[in-house]
Amino acid sequence: MNRYIKVALATFAALFCVFYAIQNIANLGSAEWFVGAMTAMQGHEAYPNTFAFAVKSPIMVKVMLWIIILLELAAGLLAGKGAIDLFLRRNGSSEEFNAAKTYALAGTGLAIVVWFGIFGAFGGAFFQMWQVEAGVNALRDASFFALQHGIVWLIIRADD
Repeated sequence: MNRYIKVALATFAALFCVFYAIQNIANLGSAEWFVGAMTAMQGHEAYPNTFAFAVKSPIMVKVMLWIIILLELAAGLLAGKGAIDLFLRRNGSSEEFNAAKTYALAGTGLAIVVWFGIFGAFGGAFFQMWQVEAGVNALRDASFFALQHGIVWLIIRADD
């Protein structure tokens, strides 16, 4: 039963990441606005100064957004490949099943990088997105997403 749960979790992690990538593509204009607004650091009243820089270049905003989308997609594809590998090894030995976790762990690990690293470290800490309503909501959700993927990573990682 635990093996099937791990397969299901890897599958849901894959769908989660792919759905977010596709939603960003389907709402490309809104996604660009959001990334641009957050990186321009407009409306920052609590901490109005930065130690570094804001990003206002439309080209840089597009590059940043496409990095996010491609990483979400990559995380989903890796987790999906991992789910397939786990499913195919579900009746194998513990060693075979544990060896099949590589892509599922890579996908969920990359998801943590996206939602904790990009949104948490860069969006939250570097660009201070917590200072505006749209940013604080996205940062809160990204923190929750990173935690979810971290838990899934730990469950999948647990030895069979």
